[in-house]
Amino acid sequence: MLRAFVTALILLASPLATAASLVVTVRNARGAPVRDAVVYAIPEGREVPPSNQSAIMDQKNRMFIPHVLPIQTGTAVKFPNSDDIRHQVYSFSSAKTFQLPLYTGTPANAIVFDKRGVVALGCNIHDRMTAYIVVVPTPHFAATNHSGRSTLSSLSAGKYALHLWHADQRGESASVPVTLTSTEQKQIELVAR
Repeated sequence: MLRAFVTALILLASPLATAASLVVTVRNARGAPVRDAVVYAIPEGREVPPSNQSAIMDQKNRMFIPHVLPIQTGTAVKFPNSDDIRHQVYSFSSAKTFQLPLYTGTPANAIVFDKRGVVALGCNIHDRMTAYIVVVPTPHFAATNHSGRSTLSSLSAGKYALHLWHADQRGESASVPVTLTSTEQKQIELVAR
C-alpha cells in the first residue's frame, strides 16, 4: 500500500519537476518597476487551442478590479457589480465591442473574448472607471506585480516568442526569442517603451 502511494506521488510530481519557468521583470526607461504590464510567451511551432476558462472583472468602489486582466482567447469573462450603485460597462475596442446595460449584481451571461487584442473598458456612468482586458493567444501569461515582476510557470521545453504589453506603450512591442530546457528557471528583464 505504501509503495503504491509513493509511486503515485512520484507520478503526480514528475510533470512539475520537468516544467520550466520564466521570471520576467519589467522596468521603464528610468529603471523603475512597471506594475500591471502583461507578459506572455507564445510557443513556436505548436498550436494552442482556445481557452474554455472563465475570469472575473469586478467593480468595487467605482473601480474595475483588477485594473488589467490578462486572459487567453476564448475565455468567458463575468462582470459582477459589487457596488451598491449601478454601472454600465462598455468597450468600443476592435478586439471586442460590447455594452452591458445599466445594472447591479451580476449579468446572467458572461462575455467570450474570442479575438486577440487589448480591450479598453469604461463605464458610461462613471468616466473615471477604466480598465483593460488583454487577450492573448497562449495560456502562458501573467501581469506584473508592484515590483514589476511576473512568473510564467509550467512551460514545456522549447522555443517561445516573449511579448510585453503595458498601458503606456506606443505601438506593438517587439518579441524576444526565448529557448527553455525542460527544468530551466530563466530570468529576463524587459524595458517598457
